[in-house]
Amino acid sequence: MSRRADGRGGRGLDVPDLVARARDGEARAVARLISLVEDESPSLREVSAALAPHTGRAQVVGVTGAPGVGKSTSTNALVRALRDDDRSVGVLAVDPSSPFSGGALLGDRIRMGDHALDPGVFIRSMAARGHLGGLSWSTPQAIRVLDAAAFDVVLVETVGVGQSEVEVAGLADTTVVLLAPGMGDGIQAAKAGILEVGDVYVVNKADRDGAAQVARDLRSTLRLADRRDGAWTPPVLKTVAQTGEGVGGVVEALAAHRSWSLDSGELTRRRERRARAEVEAIAVAALRRRWADIGGHAELGRLAAAVVAGECDPYAAADRLLEP
Repeated sequence: MSRRADGRGGRGLDVPDLVARARDGEARAVARLISLVEDESPSLREVSAALAPHTGRAQVVGVTGAPGVGKSTSTNALVRALRDDDRSVGVLAVDPSSPFSGGALLGDRIRMGDHALDPGVFIRSMAARGHLGGLSWSTPQAIRVLDAAAFDVVLVETVGVGQSEVEVAGLADTTVVLLAPGMGDGIQAAKAGILEVGDVYVVNKADRDGAAQVARDLRSTLRLADRRDGAWTPPVLKTVAQTGEGVGGVVEALAAHRSWSLDSGELTRRRERRARAEVEAIAVAALRRRWADIGGHAELGRLAAAVVAGECDPYAAADRLLEP
């Protein structure tokens, strides 16, 4: 077995054994793997290679929406409904970052504490650490960990940053967009671009005034969308996540979209787009690291002075810098 330092105190790390224990359902092993991902451990490449043969089975569901629509409560209700359906669930809850430690502010999500002792549920909070789009930069690899750990469904709950939250659609097999009455969602939906990314729309807090109107407005707007023959038509559902009312319908919609995605080939297309974006991001990050010390390059200083003096333009200067 391959062994190497894990970058945390110099202790040896047996990656194949760790992955095997995670696949056997050991929560501590799953948590350790996600920590390695978040910490950019020197063993990250070995971890990724060990996980790869075991991925592709889980349904990845993104849960997004503006702050205040009840994402955490809805995620908690979805976990309960999926467990009632005898499906194991992994949850990645991306939280705002502490400005001091960089860690997730909300910890392990108090609202989901009632699942803490369920061996069929794994919940992990991840810090956004300033990353835009409502996700953590390490979310794709963390999803891969939970997928390889044989969870049937992986729920990714975004941080709640408004219009840029649509990024979750690039990571999910199915995207659930949450709205709520009294928040201007009927108007904001189109502005936020969520009408292009949602596969299932849920009007939460449906016991409040205005919920029916939000649902009607959303259905009317969705009917105007130009959809090709055989395309998925996103349902608009109403729930009261606090009591669990209507959540069973959301689970049924998730299953229906999964079936359609498999039959239509959309699941493969989405996953290939996801993998392409991830490979590109890793390559770009590697290039940035290679050039990290360029700021101290003597030639860069000379070229910068030449640009200021008007002796050359920035593009020509960049070309000359890259020539070696």
